[in-house]
Amino acid sequence: MAATYSTKLVVIGAGPGGYTAAFRAADLGLEVILVERWPVLGGVCLNVGCIPSKALLHAAQFIDEAEAMAKHGIYFGKPRIDIAALHAWKNKVVGRLTGGLAQLVKQRKVTVIHGTAKFESSKRLILDNGQTIDFQQCIIAAGSEPARLPDIPEDTRIMDSTAALELDPLPKRLLIIGGGIIGLEMACVYSALGSSVSVIELTDALMPGTDPDLVHPLQKIIRMRYEKVLLNTKVTSMRSTVPGIEVQYEGKKESGTEIYDGVLISIGRNANGNKLNAQIAGVQVDQRGIIPVDKQMRTNVPYIFAIGDLVAGPMLAHKATHEGKVAAEVAAGEKSSFDARVIPSVAYTDPEIAWVGLTETEAKQNNIEYEKAQFPWAASGRALSLARDQGLTKLLFDKDNGHILGGGIVGYSAGDLIAEVGFAIEMGADATDIGHTIHAHPTLSETVAFAADAYDGTLTDLYIPQNS
Repeated sequence: MAATYSTKLVVIGAGPGGYTAAFRAADLGLEVILVERWPVLGGVCLNVGCIPSKALLHAAQFIDEAEAMAKHGIYFGKPRIDIAALHAWKNKVVGRLTGGLAQLVKQRKVTVIHGTAKFESSKRLILDNGQTIDFQQCIIAAGSEPARLPDIPEDTRIMDSTAALELDPLPKRLLIIGGGIIGLEMACVYSALGSSVSVIELTDALMPGTDPDLVHPLQKIIRMRYEKVLLNTKVTSMRSTVPGIEVQYEGKKESGTEIYDGVLISIGRNANGNKLNAQIAGVQVDQRGIIPVDKQMRTNVPYIFAIGDLVAGPMLAHKATHEGKVAAEVAAGEKSSFDARVIPSVAYTDPEIAWVGLTETEAKQNNIEYEKAQFPWAASGRALSLARDQGLTKLLFDKDNGHILGGGIVGYSAGDLIAEVGFAIEMGADATDIGHTIHAHPTLSETVAFAADAYDGTLTDLYIPQNS
């Protein structure tokens, strides 16, 4: 039977990686069909992830900063929060971006088909509405979904990260299960809006795998602000009751039972690679839903590519977009490969935490020798003028040649500042290169240069005795 559609390239999933791949392929002259299961483009990141959460985090930061200015002689009354209006503004931000994507689709003459796609054969997709698409090449960009705990009752008061963005209703007491980036970001939002927040984390640290010195300033703040922060603690059961969600937990330091108005489960994400019947097309998928690819983003089937959350590496939108460009360029016959040396990570908490390249945690685990230099924000004029001195900038260097290997920043706008460190690593810069690059004063970016100067022994903004 003839297919409903046929195309040179089909892209499954219209998240940041998928739509980037589709647009780049169209720019290179390929006929492209973009398949998206949701009514609008943009995927998790734009619709129910990165963008709406950052809008809410901005609102939360504004509330916290207004309160903090009381220490400096400026007093505001208690904020009156209109959840409906806040929700509408967040949706407006998302709407402008999804509307922009729809316009870009028209400009590039990309065909968009809405439906859930699976492989029917090695060169055909079938959608949940029965339509079929024959293709010459395919890019799988089907993303990931929030992980769930087993045996959880069906109750709207138990949320995943998507439901948490609705803010409806705003719980008086909120438990967040999972002390990773997403959970702590939403903790910042709900705490600023007035909820009493508790966090339970299974491991012995918040943001597991992140260097402890970067997390420490945040942890110090939230331990004073939140109701409880429990590490090495496991939720053993949850039960729906009329007053709220009854949660039992067991930990090294504390065990007990509490009732919460809301519970957010934020324990990571699962790749969707095993939901596409990819094995019918001969594509290898592991038990975690991850699809192995080479540097050209090809799967073991040469004309099928995979990008984003369902390939190895961090589940980050900016990684997916770069992979999407590579896959599209290779599909169009260009010589391209994914050769990024480093990929930055950012937690948009308050303060923000960002890192790129080698971390101290990784270095110690893998016995990698390095040297470290850092600059405390308590000595930064710009940080002090912003009343944001609870931060630091640190850089890691190769002991043999002084080239920068990695860096971490905790503080205001750390997510923006970390780009300079990533660029320095990509360019093979050493401490002198960074320190001799004149940075504007007073700025937070100076802290990167000051950390490099500290390594070079030329820092004048602090007195660091030199080893003789």
